[in-house]
Amino acid sequence: MITNKYWQSYISFKRIKMAILLVCVSLLSACTQSTGSTGEKKAEDKHISFLYNFSTNSLDPHVDSSYVPLRAGITETLVRLDEDNLTIAPWLAESWEGEDGQHWTINLRKDVTFQNGNKMDAEAVKASLERALKENVAIQNALKIDKIEADGYTLHITTKEPFPEFVSELVNPNVSIIDVTEEDIVNKPVGTGPFALKSFTPGSKLELERYADYWDGASNLDSVTFAFNEDANARTLALQSGQVDIVYRPEVVSLESLRTQDGIEVESTATFRVHQMTMNMDRESLQDVNVRRAVDALIDREKIVDSILLGYAEPAVGPFLPSLPFAPSYEKKESGTDIAVKYLEEAGYSLENGVMQKDGEPLEFTLLTYSARADLPLIAQVFQSTAKGIGIDVKIRQIDIPEEYMATNRGWDLATYSNLTAPRGDAGYYLNATYHPTGALNFSGAHEPELTEIIDKLNQTVSQEERAVLAEQAADYVHDNMINSFVLHPSTIVAYNENKVKNWVTTRSEYYMITNELDVK
Repeated sequence: MITNKYWQSYISFKRIKMAILLVCVSLLSACTQSTGSTGEKKAEDKHISFLYNFSTNSLDPHVDSSYVPLRAGITETLVRLDEDNLTIAPWLAESWEGEDGQHWTINLRKDVTFQNGNKMDAEAVKASLERALKENVAIQNALKIDKIEADGYTLHITTKEPFPEFVSELVNPNVSIIDVTEEDIVNKPVGTGPFALKSFTPGSKLELERYADYWDGASNLDSVTFAFNEDANARTLALQSGQVDIVYRPEVVSLESLRTQDGIEVESTATFRVHQMTMNMDRESLQDVNVRRAVDALIDREKIVDSILLGYAEPAVGPFLPSLPFAPSYEKKESGTDIAVKYLEEAGYSLENGVMQKDGEPLEFTLLTYSARADLPLIAQVFQSTAKGIGIDVKIRQIDIPEEYMATNRGWDLATYSNLTAPRGDAGYYLNATYHPTGALNFSGAHEPELTEIIDKLNQTVSQEERAVLAEQAADYVHDNMINSFVLHPSTIVAYNENKVKNWVTTRSEYYMITNELDVK
């Protein structure tokens, strides 16, 4: 278990915040009981209030890293992930073909309209894709599109090179299809989903209303409030007090009390996510693989899973869940301070006067973390304490939006970060995004020619068996060279009012949340 001082300080901090949180819950209640400027909702309205753990100040689906427009049911993509079979399924596109992996024909549904009534034809989809490519360099790198042609309800897309997994990349929420003729995409995107945006308060909430002409059948709900609160304790309180109907990732330490409360259902499911220790390879000390191995050895995964996640996770060795077909299997690694010291000695460090140092310079780390995932700061604190035991000073720095911060600031060494590693049911997304030099999530700054070559080959390989072999090779390279360290695979936990909420599904991909099937009893 985590030492008492962690939980005592953590719980004391929570108690100090309690009064403030209760006020916040009251304010949230005021927010969720209004649909905006129209005043009180009618008593007969069927309404769901959903509380999410990440806030956003922009709803531009082509750049929003929190994917709120898709999660809130405003936008949709051409294809979606079939989570049961880990395959790509039709969505706004009804079929596609591209036998050579470079020339693609995508046939669109003919019964889809945007929430403003405009039809979704090939020209509209082409315009949306071209905007995504213009606004998001990561999408340029991911899709590798050279040319798009529109013909009625058919798209002809040519990629810059053979790219067999092109269609799976269209699952990405940043490739959501929107009507680009609308003026204010940042604050009011118009998509094809079951709910149209009525109002948006940046950093606070969205008010959504049913889109009556939704192509896949209008929702039975009249409206949805999609609100944000990055404090897990506040989310739990909001559900317990009845101010919201569904909370995403309630506080783990509250789960037992939630389970015993009449009318509250708690769901937990394994996801494609990993909590990792991202290592900044631009930093001189971390350019030594033995220092990176020492960092990895200081992570007590079993203790973290049991004490912080209370068993709602499994220890990670690599980025992929062991159940996935492309996940390598590894023998359990030795860990602990003794092992870390051995690696540091190989790197030329020694413990002198209680300080781990080399050539008179102490080994110090700046460790980034963020509170939107409540377990990450606790993981950072445990690591800080363990490292202190062998003379390493770890300074923890709280940040707000990790992707923005790590991409623009390089004055840090380590970061607790959480990443979806197989949201398309395939290894290609994570490996390209995190380890390719052009990857949008390559915060470690990895630029390994051998690894890049493997990933490039993976991108041009069609056979699933061959892709699995290449994915394992890439994961092995990351493992052997300790480019980032993997802590655990957390479960996704959702709690909701079971007396009211109907047809909620906790997905593994974490993409599909507010759907036309969601209802009230």
